[in-house]
Amino acid sequence: MTPTDSEGFFLNRADYDPASAIELDYRFECYGDPRIAAAHLCSEQSTAQWHRVGIDEDFRARFAAKVLELRVERRQSAPSLTLGASAQPQGRGEVCVCTVTIAHPHGNFGPRIPNLLSAVVGEGVFFVPGIPVIKLMDIRLPPSFLAEFTGPRFGVAGIRDLLGVHGRPIFFGVIKPNIGLPPEPFAELGYQGWLGGLDVAKDDEMLADAPWCPLAERSALLGQARRRAEEATGVTKGYLANITDEVDRLCDLHDLAVANGANLLMVNAMPVGLSAVRMLSRHTRVPLVGHFPMIAPCSRSPVYGIHSKVIYKLQRLAGLDAIVMPGFGARMGMDESEVLDGVAACLAPMGGIAPSLPIPGGSDWAGTLDGVYRRVGHVDFGFIPGRGVFGHPQGPTAGAASLRQAWDGIVQGISIEQHALDHPALRAAIDTFEVKAD
Repeated sequence: MTPTDSEGFFLNRADYDPASAIELDYRFECYGDPRIAAAHLCSEQSTAQWHRVGIDEDFRARFAAKVLELRVERRQSAPSLTLGASAQPQGRGEVCVCTVTIAHPHGNFGPRIPNLLSAVVGEGVFFVPGIPVIKLMDIRLPPSFLAEFTGPRFGVAGIRDLLGVHGRPIFFGVIKPNIGLPPEPFAELGYQGWLGGLDVAKDDEMLADAPWCPLAERSALLGQARRRAEEATGVTKGYLANITDEVDRLCDLHDLAVANGANLLMVNAMPVGLSAVRMLSRHTRVPLVGHFPMIAPCSRSPVYGIHSKVIYKLQRLAGLDAIVMPGFGARMGMDESEVLDGVAACLAPMGGIAPSLPIPGGSDWAGTLDGVYRRVGHVDFGFIPGRGVFGHPQGPTAGAASLRQAWDGIVQGISIEQHALDHPALRAAIDTFEVKAD
């Protein structure tokens, strides 16, 4: 691409109609002139060849993605990632690390998530000549585009109304052992957790329609146990059944689980695909919760792939009412800022799209609740221990009770150690799960 040709892929904001395009923030590393590299990035994800040979025409005005802002952060001697030996450029010189904001006309792909992804994180982005390293850092969708989507059917408010939980976090518990139990003892563990104060007992993301724990039998027994727990406690309980499967089974499994008493459903959003989530959202009669398999390989590298908040925005757009995400703490290996970006992606204003409930998790227990609450800064989140409830030495009822006791202490401004003096379940949780300094 010549410097003259590259100028056709730049646009002044003063001449830009924000309703016509989505905005994309990329961070990339390039050889050579950053302006030509950015123009290549725009060309490859939109027009590529912008005219026919021998014909005086130019499709860029209507179809081209265009650079709104470009900034060179620094220069370095080599890319941050090592390419395969056969692809390693020779004698290319220094590398420029750049950030760029691109306006991509959404008429190119319409209100179709697979087509959007094909454009903004497809071949045309990750195989741009001269850009060996690139990451999509953020996406902003104009109201004209968002208006074509329904988004979550229940959202935060709908889940709270379903469970009757207001003014505090929603307490989930992942029934453990995660995939090793037959339906009867599995359902009994859920029942015990509900008695102790869990709002929602859930299947693990790896337990779907397994032959040793079939969804039909498991959901029927958990549905019965949920209703018994509601009678015993006088409050609504949630059973979150995992229906992750082949796309052509999702609606049938939804109908089966809901008929059997599951009042929330979970799907591993990226493995089944966001288009499948959108289809299921149109069909569902209960809130849909997404889990995060495949998030890490897409987002973990700081310089390559897709930032997790982009994925959460698109999952919300597809219709997930709640989004389980890697949370705080060493187990998940996430920077605190990225977790908070994910929480914001679920809750920030997004046209007419309802907020999704963020559920940051990973090795949580009663003692980590205060830290999560203080980092998030409000109560609109789900708290989702597994072993912290179902591995409690006094059983799941005490494990769930320890969460509620920890929250009561937070509300009263009492330290967890002080509150545990007259709350045995909380004391046992501290003794079992607290990481002791050497």
